[in-house]
Amino acid sequence: AGHTRRMRGGRPHVMLKLAVSSDSKAGLAGRKPVAITGEAARTRVHQMRAQSDALLVGIGTILADDPHLTCRLPGMAERSPVRVLLDARLRVPLASSVVATARETPTWIFAAKAASPVAEDILRAKGVEVFRVESNGGALDLPAVLKALAQHGITRLMVEGGPTVAAAFVKAGLVDEAALFRAPNALGDRAIDALEGLPLTALTEPLKLFATETLGDDTLELFERA
Repeated sequence: AGHTRRMRGGRPHVMLKLAVSSDSKAGLAGRKPVAITGEAARTRVHQMRAQSDALLVGIGTILADDPHLTCRLPGMAERSPVRVLLDARLRVPLASSVVATARETPTWIFAAKAASPVAEDILRAKGVEVFRVESNGGALDLPAVLKALAQHGITRLMVEGGPTVAAAFVKAGLVDEAALFRAPNALGDRAIDALEGLPLTALTEPLKLFATETLGDDTLELFERA
């Protein structure tokens, strides 16, 4: 699928991964991170990472969670995907895990053309690859990001960003496949939606459900383009 999409469409095959509570929420009020799914689901996510060429998140995820974004299954570290960060203004902290380990696991950052050249030089000195694309109102041009990734050999892209990045890919019609992890517990009305400004059906209705898996107390629903 990835090879076909790259050859025919000039972009990677995009899989969007979301973890949601029973009331379709993705985080606590105030955008505080919370563990939604259990250990079995998290293991499945790491398997998916190992099957992907690259893993994409937004700067909000880095600032909130400081994730490693690697495959942490035993013996699978070398299968960790390229880490791709959307950071229009190059705000990523130099002490963040993705920057600190850029020489061990490749880290690519996409920034707006107006972002600081000094920040770019510092990041490059740390081993980070920086790409410049057009932006509009602070939002990066996603088709341009995907085109650049394809040109650099990426065929399968896993999007694990938060609600803002996830909604941007849905709005742009760039989701080819979705992995929706559903947990049994609710987070409440004040929690944040899985898709910023969109109902969850904006993702699921245009796609076709083709498989489900039980992972402990959680359920994985797999969708693809009809």
